[in-house]
Amino acid sequence: MTKAAQICVARIGAAHGVRGEVRLWPFTEDPMAVIDYGPLSTKDGVRQFEVVRARIAKDHLVAVLKGITTREDAERINGLELYISRDKLPETDEGEYYHADLIGLRALDPAGTAIGKVLAIHNFGAGDIIEIAPPQGPTLLLPFTDAVVPTVDLAGGHVVIVMPQEIEGDSPSDADI
Repeated sequence: MTKAAQICVARIGAAHGVRGEVRLWPFTEDPMAVIDYGPLSTKDGVRQFEVVRARIAKDHLVAVLKGITTREDAERINGLELYISRDKLPETDEGEYYHADLIGLRALDPAGTAIGKVLAIHNFGAGDIIEIAPPQGPTLLLPFTDAVVPTVDLAGGHVVIVMPQEIEGDSPSDADI
């Protein structure tokens, strides 16, 4: 399996104050790791930004980026996503995966029959969700748990999906109450 060349590690948010600080939304396990990666670039590689310093705020960082010294400078870069080369990321532990490495993998059932491809990994607050795009029909959103995804084979280029027998939620009789 070919690893993605660029990995999005953060998104610049709104300006913070008048001296060029920005809100920075890191996508790394350790939010402060974005400082250690060196220069971060836009997806096209045209612009680079270096995080000079950062501090943790509620659910983001407040960061100083080299060359961004005014509120106006900060406002112009709002919304930019920042990337690093995949090879700058540390190796993962057993059972851990970078989302970017999972996207595009074939999704197979336990018998080896194709279900579709991994489209995305989401987390809406209650745990990771794997999104599978079947050849036809709507995408499948499934819990990314060991029970539903017992096998991730990066070298083989696939995941094994065990479709849940039941999805928790309202039963038809609940609607009549």
